[in-house]
Amino acid sequence: MNALFPDGFRWGAATAAYQIEGAAAEDGRTPSIWDTFSRTPGKVRNGDTGDIAADHYHRMREDVALMRQLGLTDYRFSLSWPRIQPTGRGPAVQKGLDFYRALSDELLEAGIRPVATLYHWDLPQELEDAGGWPERATAERFAEYAGLAAEALGDRITTWTTLNEPWCAAFLGYGSGVHAPGHTDDVAALRAAHHLNLAHGLATRVLRASVPSSAELSLTLNLHAIRAFSDAPEDRDAARRIDAVGNRIFLDPVFHGRLPADLIADTERITDWSFVRDGDLERIAAPIDSLGVNYYSPAVVGAGTSESPSPWPGAAERVRFEPAPGPRTAMDWPVDASGLHELLVRLRDELPGVPLLITENGAAYDDYADPEGEVHDPERVAYLDAHLSAAHRAIADGADVRGYFLWSLLDNFEWAYGYGKRFGIVHVDFASQRRTPKDSARWYAEVIARGGLLR
Repeated sequence: MNALFPDGFRWGAATAAYQIEGAAAEDGRTPSIWDTFSRTPGKVRNGDTGDIAADHYHRMREDVALMRQLGLTDYRFSLSWPRIQPTGRGPAVQKGLDFYRALSDELLEAGIRPVATLYHWDLPQELEDAGGWPERATAERFAEYAGLAAEALGDRITTWTTLNEPWCAAFLGYGSGVHAPGHTDDVAALRAAHHLNLAHGLATRVLRASVPSSAELSLTLNLHAIRAFSDAPEDRDAARRIDAVGNRIFLDPVFHGRLPADLIADTERITDWSFVRDGDLERIAAPIDSLGVNYYSPAVVGAGTSESPSPWPGAAERVRFEPAPGPRTAMDWPVDASGLHELLVRLRDELPGVPLLITENGAAYDDYADPEGEVHDPERVAYLDAHLSAAHRAIADGADVRGYFLWSLLDNFEWAYGYGKRFGIVHVDFASQRRTPKDSARWYAEVIARGGLLR
């Protein structure tokens, strides 16, 4: 019997503006922190930048045609803040908005629902120069930007996501420094996490007042499936610490209007959290309509110490990350779909009544076009099949999962890895910009047409 998904299940794919758009200096767009970071020697592999990327800005209609061929019901993309509001202040640039109007119209014409993310890490450089996410003003500027986007696009876009993976923006950007803007400061990382939460809450209120009442408002988190290395108390405490700074630092304020008490205790030697002002937690807990979950692999942790600088303030000096068993992707990430099931069931129990979307899931492998121009990627097909199976089991176990967005539609600029890692189900020859659907694209199209998996 086939593993079929519920009627109305949303079958999507996802991308991010800086990773695919290119046109980095066209039509009024100014630098983001990733333009600056990618030009800093030694920060991005091979000195790659997103200046051209997959040239989606000029090839948007070709890419939407590919989505139509796949049978996607939804497409998750991000709006480029510096393309819409170049300095992070003031009026919008109409040419930037026109691109997203045209993209949304093209999607709707193809029968594909536009799912827009307001922030996928491309902070306008001028706002970073003024202090970036560690500063409260950035959250306030973000709410203004949300208002500009909603006014221009609210008649077209029916699903709005405020932030993508604020954990990465805060802790990879300001803690370990491996992402833009490349700072290594535990206090700045914790301040950034709070102000990203605040930005989400403020923007949610703006959107709620600006877009039709039928619009869906959401947030996407890269929640960590954390496993203790053993049942020893010190290993269980390591897992608790990572859960606090990896998951509950976002889940508790957004859904419960509170900060985890153990997180505050874990980080008391770093900060007194005085940057959290009266009323902030109430603002952060603005009701949303769904939660996006990004999942790639689980983490195994035990007592010990992690490398410094670390993206785990308050935990690095007590926690060691252990290698997880099983096969690995080209990112050296373990393949274990059971972690996705664990996360979805956890959210079923902890957030009853909150619909869930799997907003990113996928894998990088060393793909190449063979002499016939075909791209065979059986490992990716196996990865996707296993994770969709895990999602199907979670639904059977009562998790309210409404959709699956594969990461990614296109090979793209993979952040600090440059163009060396390929997540797409469509191969991109970056020299010619030729698009070639991989075997995984054809497989996914069959899954969508069938409404589920063959078993």
